[in-house]
Amino acid sequence: MSQDLTPRQIVAALDEFIVGQPAAKRAVAIAIRNRWRRKQLGPELREEVSPKNIILIGPTGVGKTEIARRLAKLVRSPFVKVEASKFTEVGYVGRDVEAIVRDLVEASLEMVKQEQRDAAREEAAAASEERLLDLLLPALEGESEDAERRARLREKFREKLRGGELEEREVEVSYESSAAPSGVNVVGGGGAGFDLQGLLEKMGRTKKVTRTVPVREAREILLREEAEKQIDPDEAQAEAVARAESDGIVFLDEIDKIAVDQKRGGAPDVSRQGVQRDLLPIVEGTTVQTRYGLVKTDHVLFVAAGAFHLAKPSDLIPELQGRFPIRVELDALGEEEFRRILSEPKASLTRQYAALLEVEGLILEWAPDGIAALAALARQVNEGTANIGARRLHTLLEKLLEPELFDAAERVGERVVIDAALVEARLGELAADEDLSRYIL
Repeated sequence: MSQDLTPRQIVAALDEFIVGQPAAKRAVAIAIRNRWRRKQLGPELREEVSPKNIILIGPTGVGKTEIARRLAKLVRSPFVKVEASKFTEVGYVGRDVEAIVRDLVEASLEMVKQEQRDAAREEAAAASEERLLDLLLPALEGESEDAERRARLREKFREKLRGGELEEREVEVSYESSAAPSGVNVVGGGGAGFDLQGLLEKMGRTKKVTRTVPVREAREILLREEAEKQIDPDEAQAEAVARAESDGIVFLDEIDKIAVDQKRGGAPDVSRQGVQRDLLPIVEGTTVQTRYGLVKTDHVLFVAAGAFHLAKPSDLIPELQGRFPIRVELDALGEEEFRRILSEPKASLTRQYAALLEVEGLILEWAPDGIAALAALARQVNEGTANIGARRLHTLLEKLLEPELFDAAERVGERVVIDAALVEARLGELAADEDLSRYIL
């Protein structure tokens, strides 16, 4: 685990991918460090220290989701993102809030399994190679086959296999399919006390599939199967539950959609209040039945987010408000922030598009004035239409680079410089037409 990072190190790591929002980064960094601090305490006091959940307040496209997602990846914590507005009060048709915990455990289990696969990769690769050689060298006729000769032949095939000389040779591979029985639609599977989905998966695991495929494809099939054999299911499930309980992060998006705006008047929205009351025990700390056993949520970190245009955090029911003591307002993004987003992060959009086109031999270069012009257009369109923050950059870039993305394969070796003149020529008129930009940009 990477949870021994200091808050300053966490913020520095987030800065590599996310521009600005220092207050939000500091808040989540402190929350993660407090988890590490809690684990250093004695058993009695450790259980008494609960996480300080966070509400991130800000319009769409300013980095709320990205901060939570990058944080979870950085500290290798099980992470799920859910939209609060998609849940309904118990008794109504819809998804119940306990599904959040079940999803978190599933995410945790997949993380643990992947770690076990990676740890056993060399062993799995060696075993899959032996199986592949068995397929390439079926038993020869005659009981008096010279064992030494056969061993030499096997090593010769091994050299060819490692040298890539047999990639297109076809072999017949048999492997287990994990497909569930067809024609079965599960509604509400995984509920407390009865795991219908898990039962159906077990019913489907016995299916055997045999295919004739090239060696290059057979290698991947056998490697996956051998890697799965290295996983101890009981150990993985126990570790997954423990990690979900102590390190899990739940991102509750659109929390403002289930708040009740007191200024609207009229009868309160009972359904939205019901969802809040159903969320309350999960956030406060409760025990949820999952297919892997009981899971406690006492030390799961909840990060909620919302624009809060029509409501405010105080419109949430008081009990739920109390479980989110840390509230951070994120800054709106302007022209300077857009320029930095396009140029500074490790995986900036400009680098992504340049790398995508370089795959086909088309070289894309970004001039500083081109990036500045694109940032100015993003601000202009956001102000003239709906303000969707940094997401506007995706739309503008797709429109700007449409010619290159379409015919890159026919322009191998060509170099394209994206400067202010090109940005203006392709997007200027479109951005200036407010009615047209509402539909296209």
